[in-house]
Amino acid sequence: MFSKLRVRSIVNDIPLNYKFMLIFLIGILLPIFASYYLFMDRMSELIKEREEQNLKISLERARKDIHSMIDGGIAVSHALITDKLLTESMDRDYDGQLDFYSTFDDMLRHRVTSYIPTNNQIQRIGIYTDNPTIVPGGDYYFLDSTMHSSGWYQQWKAAGESLRVVAYRDQAVNNRAATSSYLSIIEKMDYYYAHSSYQKLVRIDFYLNRFYDVIAREKNSLELYLVNDQNQIIVSADDKFHGEVDSQYSLFDASKMADKDIHIVPIGSASYIKGWKLIGLPQGTHVKEAMLSMQLYFGMLAGIITLITSIFIYVMLRSYNHRVKRLSRHMKKVGNEKFELINIDGGQDEIGHLICNFNMMTVQIKSLINNVYKLEIQQRSQEAERIRAELYMLQSQMNPHFLFNTLNALLVVSAKNNYVEVKDIIKDLSKLLRRLLNWKDDVVTLEEEMSFTIMYLGIEKFRFRDKFEYHIDITDEAKLYKIPKMSIQQLAENACKHGIQAIEGLGIVTIRAGIVNEHLRVVVSDNGKGMDQERLQSVLDHMRRKEESEGYNIGMRNVYRRLELYYDDKVRFDLVSRLGEGTEVSFEIPLHLLERQGEEGGVEHGI
Repeated sequence: MFSKLRVRSIVNDIPLNYKFMLIFLIGILLPIFASYYLFMDRMSELIKEREEQNLKISLERARKDIHSMIDGGIAVSHALITDKLLTESMDRDYDGQLDFYSTFDDMLRHRVTSYIPTNNQIQRIGIYTDNPTIVPGGDYYFLDSTMHSSGWYQQWKAAGESLRVVAYRDQAVNNRAATSSYLSIIEKMDYYYAHSSYQKLVRIDFYLNRFYDVIAREKNSLELYLVNDQNQIIVSADDKFHGEVDSQYSLFDASKMADKDIHIVPIGSASYIKGWKLIGLPQGTHVKEAMLSMQLYFGMLAGIITLITSIFIYVMLRSYNHRVKRLSRHMKKVGNEKFELINIDGGQDEIGHLICNFNMMTVQIKSLINNVYKLEIQQRSQEAERIRAELYMLQSQMNPHFLFNTLNALLVVSAKNNYVEVKDIIKDLSKLLRRLLNWKDDVVTLEEEMSFTIMYLGIEKFRFRDKFEYHIDITDEAKLYKIPKMSIQQLAENACKHGIQAIEGLGIVTIRAGIVNEHLRVVVSDNGKGMDQERLQSVLDHMRRKEESEGYNIGMRNVYRRLELYYDDKVRFDLVSRLGEGTEVSFEIPLHLLERQGEEGGVEHGI
């Protein structure tokens, strides 16, 4: 307590201009710079996380595209080695060139090249065999000693596998004097053991440009390198096809890039491409540019806000400080019993009103106190008189006992003159009115509600005579559950008023109640005139509207809203009607929400 008082005393002792400065420094500048720092720190993390995620997406996208192109070539290679007719043709001994050319024209001319149009990453396909009876040409080659000494054959043989993806240098296709880089699939045609007289190989050459396009596409985010199992760079975005100039492929030296965030993903898990990988080096320019742009933007924003708030605080401080000093001086004069007016434009804010009130106080202080006190007493007297008038008006309402006495008199006359029907209906009406006035419970048992409803239907039966019948079907178990009073009576009244009253023949109102699937189900139906779909939809819209309005089917809307409020929207309320056939209104209440006679239950015990 002492500490609180001490702090309050210190704050109260600070001059107003210094308080404004402290408010400006602590309440404005400090939150601005703190928010700026925290925001920049958080945004930096978010930008780095976003860029990291983008890098992973970019790397995975490039990997999938490269893997897809290689897999496409593998699929073509597998189709060729499983081509039995091609294998037989390459393993067969021909009688001469004419015999081979005849077979070539009939079966081999377009057998290999037909796969290229559907695989645009494939540059060429070659079939190599050491069968001396074939005539080399087109897509078919003789596997001689020159071929055995070539780079692609040596790499395939050194791998010791039937299928292998290799990168190598070889003679350029269009210029035999030059060399070029190649990426190929080499696979041995050994699918059919019966045709293994000669060695046969499938060689599929890829367009390296296709792989370069995939890598160059991600250049803005990553500097990508396609590296083989010997750590040689086959394709990169900067040097394109490594090995075009030098005799050997460049090696990827990770030790020179220790300060960089290196991302490495394998191209695939298959044995034929084992050891091949895609290496990505992030381009830091995106992150730096984004960070710099964000810092400049929010730095300028913070500077502008600081400048505007500084000017604003200065103007506000000058306005408050000048008027408060004038008011302080005049209040000291009042303490010396000098009631002088403050002759300045005080404005319309709190200090301006305070100056105005001070001027009024100094002129009419005693008069205002007396006038306000008398006015308050007068207002309280008027309020008391109004309340007494309302109570008198309420007390002067018609005494319901007068209505009971009148009904009893009619009952005596009907009994003397043997008006049995009139006597019964007056007796039911008297019970009904007395029940309405004495029925203080909000919820009643279904049995009580039905006894009240039956009295009402008896009155309607007297009214309509032979034009009206009603049927009641209620199970004994359902009678013990309690529901809001007049939930059924108003639906029955609605059926009589809007249903059977407008038909020519016999009108029938049926009320059913029972337990169905752990729910209390109540159905009120009639065989009245019914409604078309347009009118039915209008009634449903009116019934479910939140705001109350006068109009059609007020009783049914009242029942719907009360059930909805009592049971937290867990009541199912249905209205079905067909023009010329009648209307059926039903509602279902879960049993666990209901109170049962002799037990506690319901939504809460107060129901």
